[in-house]
Amino acid sequence: MIGFVTWTEEKAPRRTEEIAVLRMRFCAVSVSRRKNTPAAILRRRAATAAGKLQKLGVTRAVFPEDFPYGAIFAKRGILPIEVMPLYRSLAGEWLRAALAAKELSGAATVAVCGDRLTGELVRTVTELCLRYRYVLLDIPDGGEELARQLRREFGVSLILRPAAGQIAAADGVLLFTPRPELRGGVVLALYDGTEVPKDVTLTLPALEDRLPVGCCREQLLAALCGAGVLRAAQIEMKVD
Repeated sequence: MIGFVTWTEEKAPRRTEEIAVLRMRFCAVSVSRRKNTPAAILRRRAATAAGKLQKLGVTRAVFPEDFPYGAIFAKRGILPIEVMPLYRSLAGEWLRAALAAKELSGAATVAVCGDRLTGELVRTVTELCLRYRYVLLDIPDGGEELARQLRREFGVSLILRPAAGQIAAADGVLLFTPRPELRGGVVLALYDGTEVPKDVTLTLPALEDRLPVGCCREQLLAALCGAGVLRAAQIEMKVD
């Protein structure tokens, strides 16, 4: 089970509690905090909460927004939910929102860079081809069958193995693999190890009132999507 860490102004329960968010169950622990609680006491309480989850074999958790004691949980083998898989599933929508923030529309040229043709790339490229006039796919090998399929089924074109200059000139680029030479413009990194974007807001319009407040929204949505409780298509994205 996935952990769920919260702040509370009351005395924290001695045991973990089971909570449900959109029918998904979490193992919840609370860290008691008031306005003037000393940092040393907060660290001790965080360690106690981490110990409760560790005893139950929890290795991943949803934490409060900007939680300062993640390292204490990490020492107990409890890490935040990985959010990059969520952003990869939203790659096409993320690029659309980022381009829209710069007032760029479907006439834009977009590129996708990867080291191999994965299912994620196929889904993303297909979505982009249905939305944008020019789509570039930069992978070392393959892609020909995908290009034929897109032309046959949807009448759209896919440009394979574009020149470096073409990629650099694209209005937006999705990176499923590092390309350190690409800087400036709309370049969105989706490979593991990249930082979570700070200018993105994720909302769940139809179910917003059923989500708990105070938690890291990206971690919660990633957990729900990973468990199949939520579909990425239900999430709306805004780029500031």
